[in-house]
Amino acid sequence: MAIRDIVTGTDNPALRKISREVKKINKHILTLLDDMKETLKVEEGVGLAAPQVGVLRRIAVIDFDEKYYELINPRILSASGEAVAEEGCLSVAGTRGLVQRPDKLTVEYEDRNGKKQKIEVTDITARIFCHEIDHLDGILFVDKITEEQDEEGE
Repeated sequence: MAIRDIVTGTDNPALRKISREVKKINKHILTLLDDMKETLKVEEGVGLAAPQVGVLRRIAVIDFDEKYYELINPRILSASGEAVAEEGCLSVAGTRGLVQRPDKLTVEYEDRNGKKQKIEVTDITARIFCHEIDHLDGILFVDKITEEQDEEGE
């Protein structure tokens, strides 16, 4: 496993492109998943999308609340409710802001074995899933901020 460099900056074209679907899960995809997991640990984040490490593929990893998810080709099947909460991003260090997101999602994705999975997530987990899936569509959380926060969250 290797630690990957995080792509940063709201004007970085690599973060603004739509990621391509993964057609085949091969050794390179599995290595990317492992590297992303290791990078996420080192960076002490809760989610990381492939574009954030310079790879325009529809892949994200989430490590939150003692659960780890590897999402290949994720798509939101349904979303309901709404909640506003503070977000930040490894690719936009130093910026935090309030963002409105659904508070319940049903997401379909493939796991590392190519098996289709469907999961329902709520609250902050739903927020993290939305944030990472947005990355795959070239959308950053700063595009959705309703109120910017300072470093202390005020």
